[in-house]
Amino acid sequence: MSPPDAAVDTAQAQAPAEARSADRALVAAARHSGGRTAAVLGCAVAAAAAALAEPAILGHTLDLLLRRAPSGPAWTLLCAAVIAAEVTLDAAAARLTGEVDGRSTARLRRLGLTRLLRTAPHHAARYAPGETAARLTAHATEAGKVPAAAAHAVAALVAPLGAVAALFLIDLWTALAFLLGVPLLVLLLRAFARDTLTSVARYQQVQLATAGRLVEALAGARTIAAAGTAERERTRILAQLPELGAEGRRMWQVYGGTTARSAALMPMLLYVVLAVGGIRLSAGAIGVGELLAASRYAALAAGIGAVTGGLAAVVRGRAAARRTAALLALPELGHGRAELPQDGPGTLELRDVRVVRGGSTVLHDISLVIPGGTTVAVVGRSGAGKTLFAAVAGRLTDPDTGQVLLDGVPLREVSAEALRREVGYAFDRPVLLGDTVGDAIGFGAGPDPGPEAVRAAARAACADPFVRHLPHGYDTRLADAPLSGGEVQRLGLARSFCHAGRLLVLDDATSSLDTVTAREVERALAHAIRPGTRIVVAHRLSSAVRADLVVWLEDGRLRATGAHDALWRCEPAYREVFAAAAETGAQADREVAR
Repeated sequence: MSPPDAAVDTAQAQAPAEARSADRALVAAARHSGGRTAAVLGCAVAAAAAALAEPAILGHTLDLLLRRAPSGPAWTLLCAAVIAAEVTLDAAAARLTGEVDGRSTARLRRLGLTRLLRTAPHHAARYAPGETAARLTAHATEAGKVPAAAAHAVAALVAPLGAVAALFLIDLWTALAFLLGVPLLVLLLRAFARDTLTSVARYQQVQLATAGRLVEALAGARTIAAAGTAERERTRILAQLPELGAEGRRMWQVYGGTTARSAALMPMLLYVVLAVGGIRLSAGAIGVGELLAASRYAALAAGIGAVTGGLAAVVRGRAAARRTAALLALPELGHGRAELPQDGPGTLELRDVRVVRGGSTVLHDISLVIPGGTTVAVVGRSGAGKTLFAAVAGRLTDPDTGQVLLDGVPLREVSAEALRREVGYAFDRPVLLGDTVGDAIGFGAGPDPGPEAVRAAARAACADPFVRHLPHGYDTRLADAPLSGGEVQRLGLARSFCHAGRLLVLDDATSSLDTVTAREVERALAHAIRPGTRIVVAHRLSSAVRADLVVWLEDGRLRATGAHDALWRCEPAYREVFAAAAETGAQADREVAR
């Protein structure tokens, strides 16, 4: 089987599962607003019942008025009351529909966002940022309309079905005349649902791809401007615009074609009913009022085509729900309830840890014990698995096999609160969260550290001098703070120092710092931050020199562990890892010396 065929088969196999997941999400959203959804259904059904009663009451009132019966005026008032009830119930259903749509949309967004934040980062990165945003916004909004739309679609069936029953009660032959066209209506609606689902699904898929490209271009705006490739990017982003337009036109063609065929079929049925009813009136089988009622009921029964609108909303919403529900299918990085031992030294143990990505093993059966309080430099060539090792050590992801233990407790069993209280991270490209610079440094799962702790962490990360020179110091809004890459990295380090626990993982967190600043940060890490175990993903020779222990990775395997001096003396391949870094560091040192 060729790769394209295999991809198609895989997509077809996943489609039923995605549909079931989407339906479960919609049921959850409907339950969240169950009372209001039931009220929408109740009001819509009651309005349909009022519309259904109206022709019979009007017909009977007409017969009474023609005979000048004393009860005629009373029945006239009853007609007015039924009409007023129908209008009031329709208005109530419309207002409740807005509330249900809003609550259901919010529920779907909350479910999707919660799962997105609870999954491992590499799973969250499965979808491009633009796609994720579209799934949580436009598609969630469309999917959120399904509960109320389904209620309206069910209620829309009450009037046509009741009208057919009423036609049988008025006159058998008139009812049979109408039923001649019902099979055509059923076939029409079935074809509409099938064709609409196909076109809507494809439209939303192209929409997601376009949104993903747009967000990518926005993130790389400076690179695009510097490279002078704006026109090429515009072409790339809009490459599928013709297909998007074609699918959009196809959707409206399906809807318009169905509407047009319904518009042609309905009058024909109505004329047939009126013709048969007129014959029955001339024969004396029915009266004038009954003919009026029959014509009105025929119009209501023919209104089964109005179900098309509700059906279209349900079909579009289910297709959109598949996009939003895809986020719910992301595996959750669950947590246990165990607590770590108090005053534990931060002993980290990896037992036969193996990690697989895309069908390939990227960390191979690593077993290692790191004593508490040790500073460990994780070194290796690019692609050796250093960042993944750091992610496993602090449980940003789980190994596929094996265990990771902190002070003797498996990380899988540790509660989320204890894990993030005792395990901190700093990254090479940190994202700053919060309103102000001070908020970004203090951002964390624990209690507010307070301004003094924030300033102390900033001083340790060599960030305090430039922060104090900002327009409002630590109260400067992040959006108004002109920060370089190195300054952002120092603020990320300050955030990790502010919440440092017994284990601190620095994943290339000093890569944008000059050599002098990096050494100052290393000294602060050793003396000014809460004591504990440090794992430093190292590219600088100085980081390995100052470490208590070096973990040397090669092609995802543990090549060696030991002191830097011993590895440097005995392992030429180890020296080669740092050859380029040593030259770069020496050059930086010469520039600083000048």
